[in-house]
Amino acid sequence: MSHSHHHPANNYNRAFAIGISLNVIFVVIEASYGILADSLALIADAGHNLSDVLSLLLAWGANRLATRPSSTMRTYGLRRVTILASLVSAVLLLLALGAIGWEAFGRLFDPQPVEGRIIIIVASIGVVINSITAWLFMDGQQHDLNIRAAYLHMAADAGISLGVVIAGVIILFSGWLWIDPLLSLVIVLVILIGTWQLLRESLNLSVDAVPQGIDMQGIRDYLHSITQVIEMHDLHVWALSTTETALTVHLVIDHTTIDNAFLLEIQQHLHDHFDIEHSTIQVENGAAENCCMLNRAECI
Repeated sequence: MSHSHHHPANNYNRAFAIGISLNVIFVVIEASYGILADSLALIADAGHNLSDVLSLLLAWGANRLATRPSSTMRTYGLRRVTILASLVSAVLLLLALGAIGWEAFGRLFDPQPVEGRIIIIVASIGVVINSITAWLFMDGQQHDLNIRAAYLHMAADAGISLGVVIAGVIILFSGWLWIDPLLSLVIVLVILIGTWQLLRESLNLSVDAVPQGIDMQGIRDYLHSITQVIEMHDLHVWALSTTETALTVHLVIDHTTIDNAFLLEIQQHLHDHFDIEHSTIQVENGAAENCCMLNRAECI
């Protein structure tokens, strides 16, 4: 028996459309000013922001694919694409942070002048645009790894741009060129902590680990506490997507009658207390001689 699927309640189409549009406009502005000011830093940052647009497109595409119905070939639909997208996003973000960190580390020993007020103005625009885009995904990032990946990309860019603005202002008044790379390294380290967590969670979900926040011991205790249940085996919990969790279990009961109300009550409890969206429960008769093939020590 299985609990019916439902798609994530929040629809982020509007958030993705706004975020991508704002960032494309910013890339054009930044590249244009980079060419006008002959600033390699601005042109390079425009390229980095273009990679963020691709990351947003990746997350949006995964979000859309997850809503497609299942088929005979893909019986779970394409929900799992959200996990793959968050994993790819985490890797892209780590690569971007590595590139920024490497550049900043190099400039720490060979400080370069921040090229005037244009960079500060453009970076300020970047702070506003990236902060607005990150805010669009603020709520969803707590419950959806794919949305968190998009949020982290935008928050990272907002942080880096803010660092450029602060460093630029300090340099204008003090002439301390080392402030710019030092601030960049500090921001990279802060963002790295969140990105590392995103990578770990994405990797775990991609190999069918129990999603973070699921109380496995609580589930075991609940199933064992059901009056009719004398034994259970083949308990598995995994992520169908970045927002939905599935469970399968075999329950050995002390009577031969299968009661639909009994199954529904278990599914409802798992849903309400443990956030299990899709539960499949096999009920077996404890008095019968023939045992389940999966009720053996060597079975996973």
